[in-house]
Amino acid sequence: PMTMRKLSWILLAFIIFIALQTLAAIVLSEGALHLTHKPLTANMRARAENEARDLGVKMDDVQIASFDGAKLSAWFFRPEQGNGDAVIVLHGHVDNRAAAAGFAPMLLRHHYAVLAPDARVHGESGGDIATYGIYESRDLRRWVDWLTTQNYHGCVYGLGESMGAAILLQTLPIEPRFCAAVADSPFASFREVAADRLAQRFGDGLQVGRALVAPLISEAFLYARLRYGVDFNQASPANAVASTRVPVLLIHGAEDFNIPLRHCEAILKNHAGVMEFWEVPGAGHTAAFGTEPEEFERRVTGWFTRYSRK
Repeated sequence: PMTMRKLSWILLAFIIFIALQTLAAIVLSEGALHLTHKPLTANMRARAENEARDLGVKMDDVQIASFDGAKLSAWFFRPEQGNGDAVIVLHGHVDNRAAAAGFAPMLLRHHYAVLAPDARVHGESGGDIATYGIYESRDLRRWVDWLTTQNYHGCVYGLGESMGAAILLQTLPIEPRFCAAVADSPFASFREVAADRLAQRFGDGLQVGRALVAPLISEAFLYARLRYGVDFNQASPANAVASTRVPVLLIHGAEDFNIPLRHCEAILKNHAGVMEFWEVPGAGHTAAFGTEPEEFERRVTGWFTRYSRK
């Protein structure tokens, strides 16, 4: 029979386990909310300025205030002979606008104006916490507002990669001024991608790993909601696309092991309007442009042209 001493040791071990899991959940949640991100350097700015000069376009630094007063920063590339439409390009997790600005030459060649913002808590943008689309979708609406003040009353298009793609998809239900969107390697929900990222540490046992980390993620989400009022369950592009008719081109690399292909498959199942999917052979995470640059340009600009109001 179990003695009181053994029972006490079991109870103590259980208490220690719960305490360690709670501590791990807090660390996980705080790490997701308060990011250590890539700063925008002088070299990045100089490279963008040189590209703009080579293309003969004007590049402006832009700052606006978001709904909560957070300062948001961006580069705006304005072609002299524009077509009257603009594309907002959105970078990925812990990156900055310099990465998204890599799409600018492709789009400028087709006479689009290009706005490349830093997401909140990224680059030179402010904000206290990152929310993976919950606050960022409202930030993106402010950028669309700003474009209208610059006399861009034609089409506004969106092109995002990874987290930027997820933010874009979550914005579509609340921002109908987008004529079309291109989402490269988005996650289906923040809960799903968090489980994948943690489970990947278990090597080949992805499904086993997801089961093991599920309680930890639930506790981390609870902490974020109680401490910061942020419900990470709302960060769900797959749910968002069920409430929009904006046409979406989904792009995903066949060899993407960062955000698995099933995330795009879940988004495809839920979209209420027109959606096309391009699975890029041999491409890893957000590597479609680097793997198939000519085809990427053809598909993206063709998608925007198809849904032009002209």
